[in-house]
Amino acid sequence: MTGRIEIADLPDIARGAAILGTGGGGDPYLGRLLAERVLRERGPVPLVAPASVPDDAVVVLTGIMGAPTVIVEKPPAGPEFRNALESLQAVLGRPVTHVACLEAGGLNSMTPIVTAAETGLPLIDGDGMGRAFPELQMVLPTLDGISTGPMAMSDEKGNAVVLRTVDNGWSERLARSATTDMGCSASIALYPMNGAQARAALVPGTLGLARRLGEVVRRCRERHSDAAVAIAAEMGGVVLFTGKVTDVERRTEGGFARGEATLLGLGADDGARLTLSFQNEHLLARRDGRVIASVPDLICVLDADTGEPVTTEAMRYGFRVVILGLPCHPRWRSAAGLALVGPRYFGYDHDFVPVEGLLAP
Repeated sequence: MTGRIEIADLPDIARGAAILGTGGGGDPYLGRLLAERVLRERGPVPLVAPASVPDDAVVVLTGIMGAPTVIVEKPPAGPEFRNALESLQAVLGRPVTHVACLEAGGLNSMTPIVTAAETGLPLIDGDGMGRAFPELQMVLPTLDGISTGPMAMSDEKGNAVVLRTVDNGWSERLARSATTDMGCSASIALYPMNGAQARAALVPGTLGLARRLGEVVRRCRERHSDAAVAIAAEMGGVVLFTGKVTDVERRTEGGFARGEATLLGLGADDGARLTLSFQNEHLLARRDGRVIASVPDLICVLDADTGEPVTTEAMRYGFRVVILGLPCHPRWRSAAGLALVGPRYFGYDHDFVPVEGLLAP
């Protein structure tokens, strides 16, 4: 996907990015409203492929950090995205030339569009994860030794913070504390890198893929066909479970939305029980106590009737949903990738097995 992003593209991109966001990455409807307002005022955003970014470019990833449950109640006002980028640019001492998505997610796919529109910068069709993860260091640039900082943060009050840290883990730790003080949400600009680094580290085609997935859901609804099956086929994934949400235990803790959702099976899954564990994003799916999907693979929740993605903060008792397991970017399945985002990092006592292997009898 290259050329430019227009208002008409936003619904499909937000919907598809929310699927890739595995329950996290923020509310897609809220993100779409923010981007629509800015594009209406500023016009379309230029979109470029990572391969076209020159070596001497200054690329910055942007997004919003915090607990999705809080962001729904306290959405960004708008200028804080530009404020964060300008604060980082002042420290870098040279102009930023390109913006890119930190992660895929319903809101965090839209915030770089807002930043690009407000600053007039081109947006790269790519992101740092190929999905959404809860912590700042959980990006492919970390595997390439690219530093988070200097990193800038801004809130809706006009406060700005710039962090220089000894490593990316400390960026997460200190930024999380600042985010909590800012009301559990902050706009961020981070991972400044040159064009050569961006071409190697970013997952290419994220926004194009998101638009394609969003279009699949929309067309399936128009044709009254099964969106979950179509998405699984598009992504080389599997339908894990169909059921009804019977309980959601959710809490905001340390700047994250943490909890578990319990589902009882419907149709072919009647009589089975599925538990989803999440930290902003879905991390683990257990069917009758057996792990059937885990990070870094994608665990995605879709509304059983409409195919619309359901975020962790939106999930409620009574929802009828379909759970998908989709393969992650191959680099996350490496030893270094699993050390950074595998199940043991999150405290689960099992090694990662690809979703296709976990479903084997």
